[in-house]
Amino acid sequence: MARFQNGWLQKKPRKSGDIWVFCYRRQRPEDGAWVQATSIKVGKVREYPSEEAAWRRVEELHLNPNQSPFEVGAQLLFGELAAHYIQRELPEDQRQATIEKAYSTIRKYKRYLSRWALPRWGATPALAVQPPEVEDWLRELKNKFALRNPTLGEIRKAMNNVYVHGQRQGFLPRTPDGNPIGFVRQSLVSDFEPVILTLPQVLDILDTLDLMHRTMVITDAATALRVSEVLALQWCDLDFTDQLIRVRRAYVERRFGPPKSKASKAPVPMHPLLAAHLLAWRKETLYPNDEDLVFPSLRLKGTKPPAANMLVADYLRVAARKAGVVAPPRTFGFHTFRRTLASVLVKMRVDVKTVQEILRHQNLKTTLEIYAKSMPADRLNAQGMFLELLFSHRRTELIGSALVGQDQ
Repeated sequence: MARFQNGWLQKKPRKSGDIWVFCYRRQRPEDGAWVQATSIKVGKVREYPSEEAAWRRVEELHLNPNQSPFEVGAQLLFGELAAHYIQRELPEDQRQATIEKAYSTIRKYKRYLSRWALPRWGATPALAVQPPEVEDWLRELKNKFALRNPTLGEIRKAMNNVYVHGQRQGFLPRTPDGNPIGFVRQSLVSDFEPVILTLPQVLDILDTLDLMHRTMVITDAATALRVSEVLALQWCDLDFTDQLIRVRRAYVERRFGPPKSKASKAPVPMHPLLAAHLLAWRKETLYPNDEDLVFPSLRLKGTKPPAANMLVADYLRVAARKAGVVAPPRTFGFHTFRRTLASVLVKMRVDVKTVQEILRHQNLKTTLEIYAKSMPADRLNAQGMFLELLFSHRRTELIGSALVGQDQ
């Protein structure tokens, strides 16, 4: 029981080297059963070669699962506050959460805190953290690790969540002074230049894919479904009578979970042309039953879909190269087709509200400012139209002057 109460250390393999992870369990209020609550990265094994050294690091980070609530004004360390936030707000079992978070969101916040924030600020008193020092630290991360502005913004957001949690719990003053991260400035402007495909490029990519992957890309391109939603589709989600695709789940980081947001759960139209491609694939797949996955992994005998990153690396980028699409790896993937659809529909002058609802964005601003992009050829044509209109007035003036001279 003491082991459950005080936590324990585990070694876990990573591509960059093994790491120490602090695990602990808590009692479920409803039945008193012990369940694993969460795990927190302590550090790399090469930095803490012995378990004793790793335990010292646990103490430095104040990762105490039995930490009692603190009074406002106590010398609470950021590491203590973060541990409480992770325990209460980021357990993998979200059934008791006031606002349920997606598994990918939980992993993201835990990763940003354990990898970046805790090693630097864990042993610092929470109210002693100074905004200019945090800004200098974020700038250092950008220069040293080539982190981009959106990632730095996410790190800042994770730290801000910790402070807001502390204020909500009454550990910190519920005033601006109780959250120094609120004063931290961090640009979110990205230098990311997404690839927008032309329709001939889309066709060339499709021509190089086999039936399953071609159908998967057509579904992604025509519906603007996220790849996590495409991979989670079962045949029973496709309503061929009402011409709808019902989005019931997503497949993120090799597990099924709920869709990204309330807006993401909206059904998606399924045009007869798309339905014909899906039905053709259903006739060929080894898993055509209603509860089977539409796009299963043959290696996993249909129990799960293939991993999205492997699909991109092994099929999608290979097909793109054959089609002559040149793009840095991080700029091209399944999301490229989602952006392409938005841009093409806007170019076709489809009502922007319709485009927003097809992409299932909660905010129209996201659709117009982030997803819909004009093509270089369109911008060139628009510039040409302006110049032709501009100089047409000059021609009109010259013709008018010539006519006046003839009359005289």
